[in-house]
Amino acid sequence: MKLASCNFTKDMFVFACYTGISYADLYHLKHSDIQTLDDGSRIIVFKRQKTSIVSCIPILPAAQAILDKHKNTKFAGFDDKVFRMQTLANMEGHLKRIAKAAKMDKCLTFHMGRHTFATTVCLSQGVPIETVSRMLGHASIKTTQIYAEITRTKIN
Repeated sequence: MKLASCNFTKDMFVFACYTGISYADLYHLKHSDIQTLDDGSRIIVFKRQKTSIVSCIPILPAAQAILDKHKNTKFAGFDDKVFRMQTLANMEGHLKRIAKAAKMDKCLTFHMGRHTFATTVCLSQGVPIETVSRMLGHASIKTTQIYAEITRTKIN
């Protein structure tokens, strides 16, 4: 059970890296939040728990693979929920073990997935900051600008 739970945590972290969805929002993510557009692409549209701002996030292939992988497993959600999430404390513990096994000298947290999405997947690939702000569901673009500053610092 522990290995399966760690693997699920890893998948949820990677999902956060490719969607920018926070733990709280992932916990409440529903199948009804996933929409298919006319061109066949898929997006996630939901109201953020923290800000009540609507987020609209394209589902990249890596995120879709994780959705498909857990569709009919013990980690699949019920009552329209996409995933059967563990507590944040359990997931953070698993991430700590994963980081140790990978010989990382950094404390890995679930929220780092959201930062990775904003900086690596979006801003460093040229996605406009206004678009990133909308995907992250920030109430103010000033919050998103913090991510942009981190990216500029790393580039420099």
